[in-house]
Amino acid sequence: MGEAEVSRFLCILIKMGEALQNSGAEVFRVEDTLNRIAAAYGAQEVNVFVITSSIVVTLTMPQLPPQTQTRRLRHASGNDLLMLEELNALSRRICAAPPSVEEFQRQLDAILAQHADSRLRLAGSVLAASSFAVFFGGSLWDGLLAGVIAVLVFWMERCLAPFCMNGVEFQFIASFCCGISTLLFCRIGPQLHADKILIGIIMLLIPGIMLTNSIRDILLGDIISGSLRLVEAILMAAVLALGMMAAIWLMGGIA
Repeated sequence: MGEAEVSRFLCILIKMGEALQNSGAEVFRVEDTLNRIAAAYGAQEVNVFVITSSIVVTLTMPQLPPQTQTRRLRHASGNDLLMLEELNALSRRICAAPPSVEEFQRQLDAILAQHADSRLRLAGSVLAASSFAVFFGGSLWDGLLAGVIAVLVFWMERCLAPFCMNGVEFQFIASFCCGISTLLFCRIGPQLHADKILIGIIMLLIPGIMLTNSIRDILLGDIISGSLRLVEAILMAAVLALGMMAAIWLMGGIA
């Protein structure tokens, strides 16, 4: 590789790391994947530093000076396990038989161009909210209403989230609107149980995977990244509770 091609490869490598991070991968997985791919292309030395908001990669190829690139991550708290699996499969193929840099970029762009079927995501949200509401003691009517409110959550994730400054702001707005909507419906139908319905809705918004990944990062030695994720998860959980409490207080209680 010449210097120009190494620079291009480094840009694609960071793009791969960003895609992994945005899909919900742990910091250790992102760093390990980038190290392995760079080694497969003949890098003599690779230094990768990843936190939840930034990636820095320094690459040294044979007979060439080191090159460094960095990228600011602004949306690193998503969870797309299907894309994560495809990215992992791509990294395994590359490590087994490295293609050209152009082919690497083509395959990566093809994966990133894919979008999950919104209908499946909507169905999953409705099923999860309804199931949890019934599982925790609610009636079928409670499960039905939880599914209706799940549609509202899905709509806000698609239409409202892009206009919010960050996930914390969206979390408060979404939890508050869901709480108000649930309690209004329960005022109309006295046979409904607002607490069971709210439990089902909370399960859609609670940052469970983020919390799990933060603990795993800390246990693997990535203290900075794990601590940042842990603080973000706790903050989002607290804001979720605050939004629900505000709705309950404004409506004069659950009963």
